[in-house]
Amino acid sequence: MKNAAARLMVAERRDPGSPMHKVVEDLLHKLEPIESYWAFPGRVTFERLHTMFEEQEFTTLAHTVARITRALMSDSYRSRHIHVIPTEDDEDNDERSDTAEERARNRPYFEVMIVDDLSPHQETTLKRSLRDKRRAEDSFVYESVVVGSFEDALIGVLFNHNIQAVVVRYGFPYKSRHDLPMLKRYLNRLGDETFDDLPPEEYGVNLAYAIGKLRPELDIYMVTDQSVEDIAGRVCDNCRRVFYNQEDYMELHLNILRGVNTRYKTPFFTALKEYSKQPTGVFHAMPISRGKSIAKSHWIKDMGDFYGMNIFLAETSATSGGLDSLLDPHGPIKHAQESAARAFGARHTFFATNGTSTCNKIVVQALVKPDDIVLVDRDCHKSHHYGMVLSGAQVVYLDSYPLNEFSMYGAVPLREIKHQLLKLKKAGKLDRVKMLLLTNCTFDGLVYNVERVMEECLAIKPDLVFLWDEAWFAFARFGPTYRQRTAMHNAAMLRERYQTGEYREQYEAWKAAFDKAGPEKESTWLDQRLMPDPDKVRVRVYACQSTHKTLTSLRQGSMIHIHDQDYKSKAEESFHEAYMTHTSTSPNYQIVASLDVGRRQVELEGFEMVQKQVEMAMVLREKVATHPLLSKYFRVLTASDMIPAEYRESGMESYYQVGHGWADIWEAWAKDEFALDATRVTLLIGKTGLDGDTFKNKELMDKYGIQINKTSRNTVLFMTNIGTTRSSVAYLIEVLVKISAELDERLDDSSPVERALHNRQVTSLLEELPPQPDFSRFHDSFRAKNTQKGQSADTAEGDIRTAYFLAYDQENCEYLSLEDGSLDAEMAKGREIVSSTFIIPYPPGFPILVPGQVLSIEILKYMRALDVKEIHGYRPELGLRVFTEKALKDVAKK
Repeated sequence: MKNAAARLMVAERRDPGSPMHKVVEDLLHKLEPIESYWAFPGRVTFERLHTMFEEQEFTTLAHTVARITRALMSDSYRSRHIHVIPTEDDEDNDERSDTAEERARNRPYFEVMIVDDLSPHQETTLKRSLRDKRRAEDSFVYESVVVGSFEDALIGVLFNHNIQAVVVRYGFPYKSRHDLPMLKRYLNRLGDETFDDLPPEEYGVNLAYAIGKLRPELDIYMVTDQSVEDIAGRVCDNCRRVFYNQEDYMELHLNILRGVNTRYKTPFFTALKEYSKQPTGVFHAMPISRGKSIAKSHWIKDMGDFYGMNIFLAETSATSGGLDSLLDPHGPIKHAQESAARAFGARHTFFATNGTSTCNKIVVQALVKPDDIVLVDRDCHKSHHYGMVLSGAQVVYLDSYPLNEFSMYGAVPLREIKHQLLKLKKAGKLDRVKMLLLTNCTFDGLVYNVERVMEECLAIKPDLVFLWDEAWFAFARFGPTYRQRTAMHNAAMLRERYQTGEYREQYEAWKAAFDKAGPEKESTWLDQRLMPDPDKVRVRVYACQSTHKTLTSLRQGSMIHIHDQDYKSKAEESFHEAYMTHTSTSPNYQIVASLDVGRRQVELEGFEMVQKQVEMAMVLREKVATHPLLSKYFRVLTASDMIPAEYRESGMESYYQVGHGWADIWEAWAKDEFALDATRVTLLIGKTGLDGDTFKNKELMDKYGIQINKTSRNTVLFMTNIGTTRSSVAYLIEVLVKISAELDERLDDSSPVERALHNRQVTSLLEELPPQPDFSRFHDSFRAKNTQKGQSADTAEGDIRTAYFLAYDQENCEYLSLEDGSLDAEMAKGREIVSSTFIIPYPPGFPILVPGQVLSIEILKYMRALDVKEIHGYRPELGLRVFTEKALKDVAKK
């Protein structure tokens, strides 16, 4: 619009009747419905632009649009009043004012959406009434945006990330006056729920409910002409206040500020800042506290210069008093954890300062006793495998579907999970099954249908505990599309659902049909969607998140979120003991403070940041697909590449296709068994002739300083996050273009022999890939030792703890080489080779062998085909460390 208006201004001076006249007119028409959802420039200002255009004031129009655009691009509209209409001192207007109002605008800014069907005059009066209530002591400043219908309100809260509060008045219609297909997409976010058949007097309450579902962090205020007492008993949890008829503007203003301040508060960070200002004498065990050991030094003052003194002024011992204890919080840490629970939709939240690896072990140790059976995603993070060792669990490993052509695994199909549960049930061991442990989302971005997984598993085992490793998924709570696949959201939703009479009726109808189909047949359980018994089901859900990976936190800052119906009666004491076991008595207070601040950030601007994070990933997809040089050597893997068709009920194949544009991913995320996280961009690089590790280190890192985490043999993974900027994406695209151009030039100059070598490398990377092996099995020496009466031994669980500690005695182990043929010779004799250690290639970073597991031919071939340089637990000069035959026989006798 800015460019078109400027061109029109110039064209009209030279050639009245320019074609740019039509272009500007069309843009004004397209922008009008979009701008109506924002306070700046706002509907009134936009109408003035129309007037300028109609009265052919093209110079004024061009300058005004340029001023608005500059304010939007720089975010200056958030910090000061923008004089939209140019004046004689045009260039100074934005900078010179220093009124009380202007100083107030330097405080955090947000917007309040008011839902009411108002005339332009009424709208102006309403906005002025709220603006007049501003006070110098207000902590924040806001502007109002008025929308006139139920649909507009839903579109507005999903479209305008500045909105922090919604005032729902009465007398508004349902339908939007706009008819813009792009905006209508936002209405799909409600899923199957519809509200258009409601009587008008029910619009207010139901709109509050719908907004709470879409953006639960927003504060909602209702103004009603009905019985206040009746309305107050029916509103959603985040409706803070109900006003009758004509609200008191000052009271409304104060409530709006108070609501935002509740989310803005950072109890521990604030306490830490106050502590750092106090004069104290340090007579405890931390010389670095208050920066004393640095300030007195002649040799490490550069450390103080680099970090600044505040970080040392805020250092103290947890036992010295003045703040709070992470191990036994009663003050600001306790309040900070309660705020985090609210933000992430949990019943309880605990901070951790040594990463999600420790969080995983805490939860497992708290809930799993020796000989409990745990179903575990086999290619999960190694901390879970070590957690199984510590807990003494009997482990059933679940196989993910393989993606052999990309040297990676997908995720565990629900049918496989149900199959293993049914085997354990048939064997009489279901009472020993304690937990299902899955990674959501996976490193490569595959996301489970959490609702369906939990619901169907609870139909088989009503008190099953779920541990969702959401190390890479903390941001998901703050995007409506992503939220529907998070652990805490679904735990709350299912718990509420199972308590309704409507669900009971649905269950009874389903149970009748299920019994008729024959519950004695496994296919009856596997081939249909299952429903748990509302009288037996217990919702017990835990999620561990690496806050530092996807949100703002110092490294190792993590959280444990809990929604467990039986937490108080069955888990609280053991959880406390496990937390004490694994948490340092000297936690880093800076990490705790960063968790507190990171929570504040996402509760107030997480919605905006996640939107932009996804947008950056989509831009990268588009550029790789449409750039002629990039598309020659690179391809972004799509949903159809990473999720087999049988798990994509929606039929969606790609988020972006050349010639078709962007797809609406909501349906796929609502229905499909697996969805693909758009913020993970997996780039297939096989056509470059370089393997993933070489491409990462030699091309991206060494030459251009681009850092990434994960590679496979023929792919590299780029992840956008809430800190990714357009400039970062532009630089990455620039680098990929340079690499492509260098490849083009090198191949053009290459000899026939060199070109043939390149082609062989490409063929090797794209076609000659080893199949991804499944988990083989535990050796019989580590299986079903304590099978009880009435229980079958024909199930897959294994005793990983016994195997792990058996290897501590060197006499029980020997080395067999993969190079000299000794290992092959032993296998040829019929000997079962059993690993004594975890063998973990990095990447991908999960075990291909665990203690007690039998080495299969498929795993051996895979190990020999690996071209990664780092394999934890394997020493090439010695060989594979395995149990001796004597050790296995001795264990079997016990």
